[in-house]
Amino acid sequence: MGKISLSELEQYLWDAANILRGPVDASDFKAYIFPLLFFKRISDVYDEEYRQALDESGGDEEYASFPELHDYIIPEGAHWNDVKDTSTNVGQALQHAFREIEKANQDKLYEIFGDVNWGNKERLSDELLNDLINHFSSKNLSKSYVEPDMLGQAYEYLIKKFADLTNRKAGEFYTPRTVVHLMGNILKPQEKESIYDPACGSGGMLLEAVHYVNSSGGDERTLKLYGQEKNLTTSSIARINLFLHGIQDFQIIRGDTLRNPSFHEGDQLSQFDIVIANPPFSLKNWGQEHWSHDPFGRNIAGTPPKSNGDYAWVQHMISSMAPVTGRMAIVLPHGALFRGAAEGKIRKKLIENDMLEAVIGLGPNLFYGTGISACILVFRARKDESRKNKVLFIDASEQFQKGRNQNFFLQEHADNVLDWYEKYEDVEDISKLVDIKEIEENEFNLNISRYVRKKLVVEEIDLEETFQELNQAYDEFLESEEKMKSLLKEVGVL
Repeated sequence: MGKISLSELEQYLWDAANILRGPVDASDFKAYIFPLLFFKRISDVYDEEYRQALDESGGDEEYASFPELHDYIIPEGAHWNDVKDTSTNVGQALQHAFREIEKANQDKLYEIFGDVNWGNKERLSDELLNDLINHFSSKNLSKSYVEPDMLGQAYEYLIKKFADLTNRKAGEFYTPRTVVHLMGNILKPQEKESIYDPACGSGGMLLEAVHYVNSSGGDERTLKLYGQEKNLTTSSIARINLFLHGIQDFQIIRGDTLRNPSFHEGDQLSQFDIVIANPPFSLKNWGQEHWSHDPFGRNIAGTPPKSNGDYAWVQHMISSMAPVTGRMAIVLPHGALFRGAAEGKIRKKLIENDMLEAVIGLGPNLFYGTGISACILVFRARKDESRKNKVLFIDASEQFQKGRNQNFFLQEHADNVLDWYEKYEDVEDISKLVDIKEIEENEFNLNISRYVRKKLVVEEIDLEETFQELNQAYDEFLESEEKMKSLLKEVGVL
């Protein structure tokens, strides 16, 4: 058996998901497939490490079992092969193995396998689980067959496939990778920096920092990665994602960031070099009742409305930026740029603080679960002298490729936007560098169309051709009306 190619690995994982079709809803595939993949990987890696230690020690089994020689401890009776050898109550055997592994690796793997009820035989029959286990058993996922980076790529492929499959529900865990890539290129993470995502989903933003440093020739192992995620299954997916990419040094904590931020020292929020997020759009019931007397002092510009948490995320993230090196990028719905009342007052204070560097308007229907247009706001704790008291507005609303159910923000679009951002100057019909005084005159409204005014293109209309088209459309309408009438007569309605 040789090394597994990426396309082979992707097909193998997708085939595993297809075994679940029918008994399991497509939106739940990820809760089953990802823990099994991780279980198989760490079992195969354990065996590989064990064999290497046996070779080094001349066959000393006690030495080969030392925990220090293994990435993760697999307790007796909790190995993949123990479940594979079980033909009845397979779900219970899986549940037992998962809990034992979590207990034996408390510091790293606490709750990593999620909260699926594997013993539910109505949904997961022994036959179905045996098929799934046998399918996963068909390939060796140890490091000599599958390098961490390739396994990570295949895992991200599967996250994307599951997002495509469950469009409406995918927004909570997946941001299109080209949008993430653009945000990473704007913030430019460096070696040894700390990266924080307060709504980390499946971990894509944190991984982007790793990819960016790696592709810039830096040592990504020096990065310090932090994330918080409310949903247990999604936070588990994020942790597995980072582990499968070979990343060990990170903290992802499950919890409600706006109500109970996990990263703080006493009542002082932890601060990071880079803060990056695509939080849930216009979150209702986000915890406003605690905000006016927030113990962490995050209401730096005011209390957002009860029905919309967009500016709670913005203020939490600004409060989490390191005072000198801090920079952040956040994805928000377009309405956050101009909605009035309480949000208008918050915008006023934030703009007067002169941390807002750029407002980038994206095209419609790029994000899973919503057709609305979104924008990226870029903030810096300390702007360059040349950028002080100015904000760059970029209209990238036409940068997308039309799709049937969803539009696509391609790499060429991301490259264009990055180029306009880095030029930080006026580009006709695209970008406008605006003085804060002008924004003040516009009552702190950040609607991009107020600043980037497109030329009106008036097309000449061929009246004769237009008249012919109208006539043809009217004839087609009359024809279809007649067809409808005759059908209704046939069924006795007319």
